[in-house]
Amino acid sequence: MQLPFFLGTKSGSTLFSPAPIVARITAVDLHAFIPENSKGYILDWFQSNPVHLKVSKARSSKFGDYRAPVKNFPARISVNRNLNSFDFLITLVHEMAHHEVWTETSAPVPGFGFPRRKRRSRPHGKEWKNHYQRLMSPLMKESIFPVDVLHHLEKHFENPRSSSKSNEHLVVALKKYDVPDDSVFIESLPLDAVFTLPAGRKFRKREKLRKRYRCVCLDNGRIYLFSPMARVVPMPI
Repeated sequence: MQLPFFLGTKSGSTLFSPAPIVARITAVDLHAFIPENSKGYILDWFQSNPVHLKVSKARSSKFGDYRAPVKNFPARISVNRNLNSFDFLITLVHEMAHHEVWTETSAPVPGFGFPRRKRRSRPHGKEWKNHYQRLMSPLMKESIFPVDVLHHLEKHFENPRSSSKSNEHLVVALKKYDVPDDSVFIESLPLDAVFTLPAGRKFRKREKLRKRYRCVCLDNGRIYLFSPMARVVPMPI
């Protein structure tokens, strides 16, 4: 199975395009990004949907995003390249669901070269949840996900939220399949511990406010709130 390819690379990113431009890639080329047994399903979807897939460099602010088509630009999905294959697949399907919603709520407009949205829906409302559950359903099996991840994934998809990172059990299960590094969950750090982010800024962990930890940036004195599942690098005392 093949997917039309090539818009080049930029700043460490790879663009997979459904537009027949220069070359073609096969499922083999996706080996580093998604589980083996999910490739045929994913490639079939991209062959049927005019969406560019960008494998992006690591971003601390988000793991993936979706951009609806505009003017001469097709719809675009980006997913961080540093996610393990199971996390990458979950994030990718999350963004694919956004495109399904956009397609469902859009229609051709005379005088425009692309459909325009005919009605708006909540970004992670009922329509998105329905499409996300439908797209994930064929992938929810042990031949694609490890048993421990699948168990928490099934619970998560009973009522999927805007981010899989909101499910702490699923986040912990997925982390076991990451490439080992020095990061830990901020929740595991003691009060007043100092830690850094990939961007280099230093923080001191303070008290928990309802669901998030209040942290002081030691570089500018500002207060930031961190999810308990935020990945940080502890600094030696």
